[in-house]
Amino acid sequence: MRALTTTINKARQLRRAMSVPEQQLWRRLRERRPGTPAFRRQHPLGPYVLDFYCAKARLAIEIDGVSHDMGARPYRDLHRDAWLKKRGVKVVRIAARELTRIDEAADAIARMAAEMAFDARPLHRPDGRSPSPALRAGEDDPSSTGASTP
Repeated sequence: MRALTTTINKARQLRRAMSVPEQQLWRRLRERRPGTPAFRRQHPLGPYVLDFYCAKARLAIEIDGVSHDMGARPYRDLHRDAWLKKRGVKVVRIAARELTRIDEAADAIARMAAEMAFDARPLHRPDGRSPSPALRAGEDDPSSTGASTP
């Protein structure tokens, strides 16, 4: 899904003005370690800017400051989360005041993203063949015409 131009510009502004907890978490999430999906910071998606986003896992991490508890903000957050959920994005919200152990939080987020990315693997190979030898032979595939595929 493409983001609006205004959303892209807002994301650029937010990258320059990240909160201290966001900066600390970003230092850890941006490390590219083997087996760990990559994260983006202040990622525009549709009309929204996500604090951190892992495309492979379709996971958004939102760091909520005290403003998220005030006025209409909780309602807007619920609406935003529902919009993202409808598009297959899981949102995890973390209160900024709870981010006292950045390393532990980053490790937990990375593990969650890796598990979700693993679970999001396609059930069939890109060439259209089933990964199962039995299904390739047409033995258990109810849609099979009896002819085996190469």
